[in-house]
Amino acid sequence: MNQKYESLFKSFTLSSGVQLKNRVLMAPMSMTASGANGELTDVELAFYKARAQGVGAVVTGALVSPNGKLIEHGIGIDNDTLLPGLQKLTVAIRENGAKAIVQLYHGGRLSNPALVPGGHILGASPVAVEREGAAVPKAMTDAEIETVIEEYAQATRRAIEAGFDGVEIHGANGFLMQQFFSPRSNRREDKWGGTLEKRMTLPLEVVRRVKETVAAHATSPFAVGYRISPEENETPGITMTDTLHFVDVLAEQTLDYIHISVDRFWAGPRRDDSIKKSRIVMIQERVGDRVPVIGVGGLLTPDDVVQALETGVPLISLGHAMVMNPEWVALVQSGREQEIKTTLSRSAQKELMIPDVFWGMITNTPGWFQVVD
Repeated sequence: MNQKYESLFKSFTLSSGVQLKNRVLMAPMSMTASGANGELTDVELAFYKARAQGVGAVVTGALVSPNGKLIEHGIGIDNDTLLPGLQKLTVAIRENGAKAIVQLYHGGRLSNPALVPGGHILGASPVAVEREGAAVPKAMTDAEIETVIEEYAQATRRAIEAGFDGVEIHGANGFLMQQFFSPRSNRREDKWGGTLEKRMTLPLEVVRRVKETVAAHATSPFAVGYRISPEENETPGITMTDTLHFVDVLAEQTLDYIHISVDRFWAGPRRDDSIKKSRIVMIQERVGDRVPVIGVGGLLTPDDVVQALETGVPLISLGHAMVMNPEWVALVQSGREQEIKTTLSRSAQKELMIPDVFWGMITNTPGWFQVVD
């Protein structure tokens, strides 16, 4: 191994006691390859198993509630009948030393009315997503909010029983937790919304209940992380000022990490072109001494990752790089980093074990991956 990449392979221990063998994680992604009820399939198992060989942890997403369903074929963790498949997944991820972390999500107003019971999607307020034909969600009652909190708790119990090493609460990418934090989608004037502090109420309550569940059920170290998107494009919408305040509060919740969701690691704030500093670095400087920050976004090569780690951000998650290079970590560790691909060949689907629907999304979404003939 080239000595300049040594920083990638330093171990890291989270506050819960979960030990990561290196600083590289596989970022969560949805492949739309599960059974109709959220059952894990063999093609998904093969995809994750191939990519778990070298990373410190694999993060995979799973639905916590039938009322939050976005896609027909996403992994579920909303029913005990799904435990056998989830157990197969954790075994496949962990057998070579990677930790298995499941990201818990609820679509809220992003959910598909055709896939949720009764056809009525839920949200913080009756404000539709900004896209043509989007359904207007039903504003959740107190009872429905309490039900969602319990669903996150039960999903955490299932994660423990399935053998995962941790859960990540999905508060990014427009999902339900973000919907409650955002002034764009949360127009409530009760304890769940109104002021910035009240818009944090649901995310913080979910964190509390998840941690309670871990304390009650986990018999070995079990991590709890939280993922955020630092900004929204719309006005009103989440600003960097909002997010820096929120991460201050999250840093006091004894979380194992805060995982940032951005397209580009080095991108500065969208609303202020005069600030050139990376939003991830801004968050690291704000709370990195209290809670580990996971950076992500357009990092493809080991040089990219080393440069990101040099900012002080202790952990990096890779998405595109892992899709294109299942053995990314092994290639770096064995001194074969020149073999790492930064483009995706149209003939590589079988070799990379990418499920059909996910492959179609990759190859037919302009600009998402750099696809070559």
